[in-house]
Amino acid sequence: MARPVGSWAREARQILPALRAWRAALHREPELSNEETRTQERVAGWLRELGLTPKVERGFTGVSALIGEKRSGPVVLLRADMDGLPVDEATDLPFRSRLPGRMHACGHDVHMACLLGAARILLQHESALTGPVKLLFQPAEEEGETGGALPFIERGCLTSPKVDFVVGQHVEPGLPAGTIGWKSGPMMAAADHLIVKVRGVGGHAAYPHRGADAILAACETIAGLQSIVSRRRDPLDPVVVSVAMMHGGNRHNILPDEVVFEGTVRTFRKETRDAMERMVKERIRLIARSLGAQTRIEYRRGYPVLVNPPAATGVVVRALAEEFGEGALRELDRPVMGAEDFARFLERVPGTFLFLGAGIPSRPSTLHSATFQPPESVLVTGAAALAAAVEGLQRG
Repeated sequence: MARPVGSWAREARQILPALRAWRAALHREPELSNEETRTQERVAGWLRELGLTPKVERGFTGVSALIGEKRSGPVVLLRADMDGLPVDEATDLPFRSRLPGRMHACGHDVHMACLLGAARILLQHESALTGPVKLLFQPAEEEGETGGALPFIERGCLTSPKVDFVVGQHVEPGLPAGTIGWKSGPMMAAADHLIVKVRGVGGHAAYPHRGADAILAACETIAGLQSIVSRRRDPLDPVVVSVAMMHGGNRHNILPDEVVFEGTVRTFRKETRDAMERMVKERIRLIARSLGAQTRIEYRRGYPVLVNPPAATGVVVRALAEEFGEGALRELDRPVMGAEDFARFLERVPGTFLFLGAGIPSRPSTLHSATFQPPESVLVTGAAALAAAVEGLQRG
């Protein structure tokens, strides 16, 4: 299936109108995790238009399809995530979200369009495929705990036919548009969800000594968590503890009985992950107790560390270098603290996860932002990268 340098990108540019239309339609109507029913209908319809037979299941919003079903060579699974975020869009895009409080602020609309584009390109070369290509449109990547990958795996997405390699990708505004980021080994962190209820004794704010101030206890606890990172952990073993939600009280002069805060704990090693759960719980209980408050702690294990196997990653990187040139590839010098449930696929099957450069110097942006708008050129790069990855992995 060897092809001239840059040929996948040339074919992707030829279908740019379709890529653009798919992305715009998806971006206009984003849906939250496990609510992607309209997205599922759209994707399944487009796959049928390409001549494929999409597979959908009642009660689950994912979609899958198979190219080259009768081929006997390595089976490569290509995955795109589907869900949007609870964000009010603030871009000036002509296809901006029509739904208040809903936005594809993490580029999943781009991911789906790239996978549809790769499917269209690969179908034109189906006779040259040595093995099947499985297309997976996965819901609920943003859910954070179970995610959509695990339910898809439990439904048999890695079997019938048995998958040999998996490939995923994500837009990244920290890399210049037109580049592709990669890393062998640990690439993205494990992410755990912390939920804490602090119970005090409420009362009049003028007389705090007559109760136990739940707000003070919560604040002291949150501050104390950071000393675990700075004073109890090896600084060369990355850890992040961030509290991102806090709720309590309903009037300026009434101390509430209860305060709830939530956050995330990010780690890269199993030993560190286990130690952080133990130390976080201990620190919360001790600080709250010293201020007369009680706590109820939920520590939910979320996505595991995303580890790119060196052998499969090397094959994909060589294929991408042949397609785009060495200058377009950016090896990451360190892992990132973001998390991805694509890690669940990589726990079971070799493959790799890539970053699609989406940065424009004149328009700095960040993921999950109300103004995030990856450039159109990413559609071409993403579709071509997936096709090139299939070629490389099936060639070996």
